[in-house]
Amino acid sequence: MNFVDELKWRGMIHDIIPGAEEFLSKEKVSGYIGFDPTADSLHIGHMVQVMLLVHFQRAGHTPIALVGGATGMIGDPSGKSEERNLLDETALRKNQAGIRKQLSRFLDFESDKPNRAIMVNNYDWMKEYSFLQFIREIGKHITVNYMMSKDSVKKRINSEARDGLSFTEFSYQLVQGADFLHLYNSMGCRLQMGGSDQWGNIVTGTELIRRKTSGEAFAITCPLVTKSDGVKFGKTESGNVWLDPEKTTPYRFYQFWLNVSDKDAARYIKIFTILGREEIESITAEHAKAPGERLLQKRLAEEVTVMVHTREEYMAAVEASQILFGKGTTESLKKMDENTFLSVFEGVPMFDIARDIIDSGVSVADLCAVHTTILASKGELRRLVQGGGLSVNKEKVDNPDMKMDRESLLNGKYLLVQKGKKNYFMIRTF
Repeated sequence: MNFVDELKWRGMIHDIIPGAEEFLSKEKVSGYIGFDPTADSLHIGHMVQVMLLVHFQRAGHTPIALVGGATGMIGDPSGKSEERNLLDETALRKNQAGIRKQLSRFLDFESDKPNRAIMVNNYDWMKEYSFLQFIREIGKHITVNYMMSKDSVKKRINSEARDGLSFTEFSYQLVQGADFLHLYNSMGCRLQMGGSDQWGNIVTGTELIRRKTSGEAFAITCPLVTKSDGVKFGKTESGNVWLDPEKTTPYRFYQFWLNVSDKDAARYIKIFTILGREEIESITAEHAKAPGERLLQKRLAEEVTVMVHTREEYMAAVEASQILFGKGTTESLKKMDENTFLSVFEGVPMFDIARDIIDSGVSVADLCAVHTTILASKGELRRLVQGGGLSVNKEKVDNPDMKMDRESLLNGKYLLVQKGKKNYFMIRTF
């Protein structure tokens, strides 16, 4: 496939250096993207860059994922209003391992194919530089005027929100440029990609290569993804949507994609999946016939959840989603791990009771009307039971004196009480 053509129809090109398309169509090349290792997991804000590397490898080129161990110690001013916290080497190495594991879900690092992916850490070569060596070998080739012309620098210097820009951050584009130069010399890498906010840093690298070696290097950036309402993509009320299932459960991850708007789903399915053009156009046309069925969102959520997690996790997320719509069973509740269970029922009223109350074999009536205030009285409970309106762990209660014991607990800790069709309550033992 033609890499640039693929990006164009998917809406994934913002800037491209003239000549890059012709260069990429003539030969197989190496290209890199840098990832900031400030956490041991990527989040969905990184996924546009990840998908750039995915398409790059699918086109037969060699993707290089650079973990910014050195630049992570500095902080990039692009798109930031404040200077970031700096990390030590131990934390950076831990974060690199986590990122490598996640990228392995998308990229082929292990096969014997000539374009298998490569991961590098710029700390490995930047740590060898002395300050004097760096300003002599790198700094003298890029003028201050050139660096000051970058939008990321001008915005921070002119900002009234904080005290300007530190020299540490000002030097960031030189360090990133030195990375490109190093990869150009050591691996023949002639392309750097990234988000549009990185354009200034990336072209500093192409300029440095030109001035140091008289060679030619190229750059491609993709648009920064936003939601149709202008809100930053990937942010929710609870923070980032992480790729790590310990930080964001597969259920919550699946729900994020399932709940995007029609307009966003039509864009996201091009950017965040590898589905072909004809298939996407077919799904979009089917969705337009019956928008209420949310076919676009369902297919988008499926493709991305399977790619980031597994088919099994996707199926579990779908099953968990059905519980709130009355299609769940006791067995599906029992199969759910604690994190997913708590994600599904986030915000549901919670009552804590002592474990020995359960161990003694407590009746549903006492559980709901004495030890908790789920129901105001046993009389109200009995009327609800008679009408078939009370369930515990998705099983209808037909006898108010039915006993609950340790075997009834979900994840060894919880009981789920349902009053009517939509009112849920959770009992937690301690």
